[in-house]
Amino acid sequence: MESADMSTAIPSVPEVADKHGLEISLNSALELCELELATLVDIRQAFEIQMKGAIPDTVHIPLFEVKRLLGHTLSENEQDILDAGQPTPMDVQGFFTMINQLHHVRDRIVLCICNSGRRSLYAASLLRSMGYGKALSVAGGFQAWKKLQAEAAAAQDQNKK
Repeated sequence: MESADMSTAIPSVPEVADKHGLEISLNSALELCELELATLVDIRQAFEIQMKGAIPDTVHIPLFEVKRLLGHTLSENEQDILDAGQPTPMDVQGFFTMINQLHHVRDRIVLCICNSGRRSLYAASLLRSMGYGKALSVAGGFQAWKKLQAEAAAAQDQNKK
């Protein structure tokens, strides 16, 4: 499978939203989840999760499929990324049911996470524009989570010595 260039698929952050007020650190996000005040929503495409790995206890809602479901035009690169994987069985009603369940019924903060934090910033901005005021982007994304896991494993190995 040919890898699509995701760096040009989402508009740059200044075009999307001001980072201030939309981003949360990974450590703060994980603490909120541990306290059951928030839920991590992984917005990466399914093939990205299969290739790079999943973050435990996340809800998967692929951003590009949601954009398409909501009638937003996908850029050529976004469409290429979407075409690279298998579609998930989600429709508009399923998307809103899931987000409403998290945001309103369970009164959780919706923490969007992607690979690096760029697409999740867009997703948090999109959710906020739709009235979901408790949507945030996790700074650093999956890459930051992976780094944190590696650091924790190294510290654990060090403690065993």
